[in-house]
Amino acid sequence: MGICPLHADHQPSFLVEPNKNLFYCYGCGRGGDVIRFVELSHNMRFTEAMALLRRFSGLGFLLKDVANFYQVQLHRHSEAIEYLQQRGIYQPQVSDELGIGYAPGRCLCHWLITMGYSLPDLQQAGLVNAEGYDTYSHRIVFPLEGNLYGRSTGTAVPHRFLPGSKGGLYAWEKIRNYPEIILVEGMFDLAVLWQAGFRNVTSALGTHLNALQFRQLSADDGSGKNRTVYLALDSDDNGSGQQAAQCLSQRLRAERIATLRVKLPDGHDPNSFFVAGGTAQEFQHLLERASL
Repeated sequence: MGICPLHADHQPSFLVEPNKNLFYCYGCGRGGDVIRFVELSHNMRFTEAMALLRRFSGLGFLLKDVANFYQVQLHRHSEAIEYLQQRGIYQPQVSDELGIGYAPGRCLCHWLITMGYSLPDLQQAGLVNAEGYDTYSHRIVFPLEGNLYGRSTGTAVPHRFLPGSKGGLYAWEKIRNYPEIILVEGMFDLAVLWQAGFRNVTSALGTHLNALQFRQLSADDGSGKNRTVYLALDSDDNGSGQQAAQCLSQRLRAERIATLRVKLPDGHDPNSFFVAGGTAQEFQHLLERASL
C-alpha cells in the first residue's frame, strides 16, 4: 500500500497485489494490470504501453519474441524441415522441445517493429543489420539462455551467435542432477542424442568451455557424489576435437571429476554418427568402451 501516482493522493490508498500482478486505488477507483498502469500513468494507448514495457524488459523479452517467430517460420518452410531431416532430426516433438526455429530472412524486422520494438534496439541486439535485414537469414535457430545460436543452411558462415557470452551449458538445470553427463560440442549432436533417448546430454556450443561452463561441470551433482562426464567431442580429421577432449579431461580430473572420452568412428561427431545409420544401442556401446 502506498501513495497513488495517478492522482493527488495524500495518504496511502494505492494497493499492489504482487501475487496477482494487479493494482487498485481506493482513492481514484482505478485499477488493473501492469499494462493498464502504464496506459494510465503515461497517457498511452495499449500498443504504446506494450512497446514501452518491451523496452523496459530488455533483451530477454526480445529474444523470446524472436524465438517464437522463428519457431512459427520453421513449419512454413519445407527447406528448413528438409535440412533438419538431413541432419537426422525427424521427430517433431524434439524440434518443439528444443524450440528449434528457422530464419527465412527479410521478415523479422517488420514483424518486431509492429510488436513495438524500435529498429535501433534490434540493430543494437545484433538481430538486424544496418540495412534492416535479418542477421540470422537462412539459418536454423536454437534459442539459448540469453542468446541465439544459428546454423547456416547455405554457404554463409556456419555458426552465428548474438554479441555477448554464449552462456552456460545448454539446458543445465534439466540435467545437472544426473550422475552421468554426456558433453557434446554442437546443438545437432545434442538433438540426435535426445531423439535417441539419451537425455543426460548437454552442449558446450564449441570445443572450449568458458569459465561458467567449467564451473557447472565441476560442481557437485547434488547427491553428495561427484558426477562422471563423458566427453563425446568430434573425431574430426584434424584432431582438434580430441585434443580439446584431452585438455578438458585433464582439467576436470584435476578437480576430481571422473572423466571418460568417447571414441567415435574417425571423421564423425555424434550427429553424423546417427545420420550415417548409427543406433542408440551402438552409441551405448561406445559409452561403455569410453576410456580416460
